[in-house]
Amino acid sequence: MDSGVQRFCLFLSIAIFLSSSVLCLQANSVDFHVNAGKVKYLRKPKKTTCNLYQGTWVYDPLTFPLYDSATCPFIRKEYDCLKYGRPDHFYLHYKWKPTGCDLPRFNGREFLARFRGKKIMYVGDSVSVNHFESLLCLLHSAVPDLRVTSKSTNTTLTVTFRVSIVMFLTHYLIDIEEEKIGRVLKLDSLKSGDIWKKADVLIFNTWLWWYRGGSKQPWDYVQEGDTIIKDMDRMAAFRKGLTTWAKWVDSDVDTTKTSLFPRNFPFSLQFISCYVSGKDWNETGVTNCGKETKPLSGSVYPGGSPSTLNVVEDVLSSIKKPVHLLNITTLSQLRKDAHPSSYNGFKAMDCTHWCIAGVPDTWNELLYAALILD
Repeated sequence: MDSGVQRFCLFLSIAIFLSSSVLCLQANSVDFHVNAGKVKYLRKPKKTTCNLYQGTWVYDPLTFPLYDSATCPFIRKEYDCLKYGRPDHFYLHYKWKPTGCDLPRFNGREFLARFRGKKIMYVGDSVSVNHFESLLCLLHSAVPDLRVTSKSTNTTLTVTFRVSIVMFLTHYLIDIEEEKIGRVLKLDSLKSGDIWKKADVLIFNTWLWWYRGGSKQPWDYVQEGDTIIKDMDRMAAFRKGLTTWAKWVDSDVDTTKTSLFPRNFPFSLQFISCYVSGKDWNETGVTNCGKETKPLSGSVYPGGSPSTLNVVEDVLSSIKKPVHLLNITTLSQLRKDAHPSSYNGFKAMDCTHWCIAGVPDTWNELLYAALILD
């Protein structure tokens, strides 16, 4: 396997906004009700020319974190860093400050009002779960007394606060099927799309599992068309699988439902990388994130951009439907301090996922901004 591929634990996330009925109401004439209290529908912020994804992390103990993780009932033991003994709390108090403007603060009550009766679905692996649980905590903190229901299946978990928040678990987006020869990763097959299309907002991610081998590899063979092989270059396989997803977007996603967005952007993409050594941070001898307590300063990641971005850009250029890049790669790379490390329910070193509360809340703030800004 290409060592360059092993080096980056990246994930791709694509948010597809499918429903137009929620946001095209007149902002100055509509009131909503969430729980027992009236929630005023806030005026949509004016369009900004600021790039929300370029900036720095700023220490802000007065307004961050956005909620107390001890009061959130949705955090898995992998991500609940305070519960499992993390002694430093610096990582909780950083906000993302774009250069030249401010990121809109997440308003959970307004979010629930805007999307009442709608379905928001995260599709991906455990990093998607990270993202999903952050949104649950943000909403729960806004309306802690609101009645919440949940249900689960083999592949989905749905939590409803007047808005249904769904986690659809899949490692590759494309299919893995059991056959006589074993488990087959099918690079040109995607059968879950009919389920995904039932959501009003879709947030996809993949990559974390593409480079895995040995006992951690959940497939035995790779198939494309009628050709079945034991293995192939993982970056090439990723490109083919992502291309299958892109074709599904072009053929199956109805973007006419996104006419509420003046810029017509039904998609957004994110990249996050995990860290396996400190050389990308200019910290000689550091082999993991275990003792990191502060972000990298500035707005440039010393290790540079991952090569996976080139694959994504090529695939995106093939999509006929409009695409918007939600590029949180660098801002997340700068947060070497925000991983669970050994402060999780397994007491194992984890530099792949993220503490909740923490960086995933900023991902959801950026998603929220994408939904409300002109």
